[in-house]
Amino acid sequence: MKALGTPEVRELSYAEAIREALDIALDRDDRVFLMGEDIGVYGGAFQVTGDLVEKHGPDRVMDTPISELGGAGVAVGAAMTGMKPIFEFQFADFAALAMEQIANQAAKARFMLGGSVSVPVVMRFPAGSGTGAAAQHSQSIEAWLGHVPGLKVVQPSVPEDAKGLVLAALEDSDPVMIFEHKILYKMKGHVPAGYYTTPIGKAAVRRTGANLTIVATSVMVWRAIEAAETLAAEGIDAEVVDLRSIRPMDRETVLESVRKTGRLICVYEGVKTLGVGAEVSAMVAESDAFDFLDAPIVRLGGADSPIPYNPQLEKAVVPQVSDILVAARDLTGGRI
Repeated sequence: MKALGTPEVRELSYAEAIREALDIALDRDDRVFLMGEDIGVYGGAFQVTGDLVEKHGPDRVMDTPISELGGAGVAVGAAMTGMKPIFEFQFADFAALAMEQIANQAAKARFMLGGSVSVPVVMRFPAGSGTGAAAQHSQSIEAWLGHVPGLKVVQPSVPEDAKGLVLAALEDSDPVMIFEHKILYKMKGHVPAGYYTTPIGKAAVRRTGANLTIVATSVMVWRAIEAAETLAAEGIDAEVVDLRSIRPMDRETVLESVRKTGRLICVYEGVKTLGVGAEVSAMVAESDAFDFLDAPIVRLGGADSPIPYNPQLEKAVVPQVSDILVAARDLTGGRI
């Protein structure tokens, strides 16, 4: 992470860290403005934008009509004319309504126009299960957008990165998609004051270990860390790698960890089939790190099912700490 000076470190929630990043961005650059449904007076569906409209006014914090396609189109068009819009979807699921603008316009404009324009748009997506919001409001669709050349896709797991990745996204000349897990909004952590950025495309090793690599994303990072602490008491030393960015993906950090430990579990909330873990697995299998593996790669992803409303079924269709523990014990034979 790069920072200006040695900023004070405080504890903020994940949502507060994002709000602070938005506030800093609005203060620093007149080209930045926010768009989204109910982000103004209401403060956003998850209260992330808070009172920013009171400070910066409705011309900088704009409530949009209930049209994801229209709002995304305005954001993409504004970015192509030199503005720096940040468009918030109420729920990541609603990106399906705006895929024309995301996948066919934002992602391809630079290529189609021979590099004569850039599209510095940032889109924010509250994602994931755990809130009882059922099948149309609980999906993890980061792999959809990660499949589109021209888009950058990030998933902060800690408040510090939530702030740093928003500010890094605004420095980027290409479209950046930020997936924010809804369960993490209230999570608190150390967040430096002032302006700094977290590098896009760089993973973070959250826990070092020697016997097993767990590559995780978003809320699964914390489930992986919890599992790793339990495993440590059993003599299994797990390393936890937080991808942070799924496109571009930090190949070297993952491969270095696998070469060290010889075992790999990929944990992600999106549907297992064709998911982020499939890309991580293929990346390792196609590299020299494959020769260091002492056991087959394991993927723990979401079930091939819509997210149920029932709380117990909702938990059952996405990986939990217990699932990581079972997989790790099986992979290591219960001991090292």
